Amino acid sequence: MLRFGILGAGRIGNVHARAIASSGRATVGYIADAMPDAAEKLAAVVGAKTASVEDIIASSDIDAILIATPTDTHADLIEQAARAGKAILCEKPVSLSVERIKACLQVVEKAGVPLMIGFHRRYDPNFAALEKRLRSGEIGDPEIITITCRDPSAPPVSYIERSGGLYRDMMIHDFDMARFLLGDEEPATVHALGGVLTDPEIGKAGDIDTASVQMQTASGRIVVITNSRRATYGHDQRIEVHGSKGLLRAANIHDTTVELANDAGWMQDKIPFSFVERYQAAYTAEIHKFLDFLEKGEAPRASGHDGLMAQKLAEAASESLKTGQVISVK
Repeated sequence: MLRFGILGAGRIGNVHARAIASSGRATVGYIADAMPDAAEKLAAVVGAKTASVEDIIASSDIDAILIATPTDTHADLIEQAARAGKAILCEKPVSLSVERIKACLQVVEKAGVPLMIGFHRRYDPNFAALEKRLRSGEIGDPEIITITCRDPSAPPVSYIERSGGLYRDMMIHDFDMARFLLGDEEPATVHALGGVLTDPEIGKAGDIDTASVQMQTASGRIVVITNSRRATYGHDQRIEVHGSKGLLRAANIHDTTVELANDAGWMQDKIPFSFVERYQAAYTAEIHKFLDFLEKGEAPRASGHDGLMAQKLAEAASESLKTGQVISVK
């Protein structure tokens, strides 16, 4: 079995470590974290040991490195792992800088190691089924893609201060999903709006908490993305694609499919509040796809290039918000 070294034992590190340990195809060998207690706790759960980042990357009995550390460490750790000849699965984004991502990908290419970026929504069973049916031509040519992503609440301001901003941290998943659904055609222009409507402390930290982005391809296809850091009803995740022959839609997942209709209205059960709960199946599928990548040579569904392109769109959105102008994407 392939053996993983996990760098980062926070929420997402926990999700990945548990998915690997339960995969039946790989094991977790070592875990590192800046907080030793967090690493020890997770190691006990998945049957691993703790070690330093340097020792894990250098270890001869580790085949792959999973990077789930803070964003500003990703590029350096990818390069270290690549030079050590390890396969790499890194959480998004590679870096907050397009130029830094380009330099990092050159190191990976020179080392000749596998790299996959953690855009887990590509592996969500519902979104993946929608994309497959779109590719089959079921609704003809896509014309308008609408993506909704609203979190129940914002992360701590201390996290937001290091995140690079909503476009680079939160909406980057939606930029990637837009490209996934568009197929071979890239967005050519980006126009962004944003505001601070849910928490003034987020504004004081230099970020926004409510945003809308419109993008258009050279052929005229339109993408509309909306994000909010506050949704009182749960983790709101929806996609709609309108095409020349019809419409495909992936709705929210509710606790059950039971509905109640009475004189008060028509009601459904709640949707998940935790992104971990909402995307558990996606994270599991992501690990299996990474293992397919390593064992069978299958191309990754989210490559380093995809990480670069999503970051370009995030930077264009940030520039558009700053200037109020429509930004052309090179």
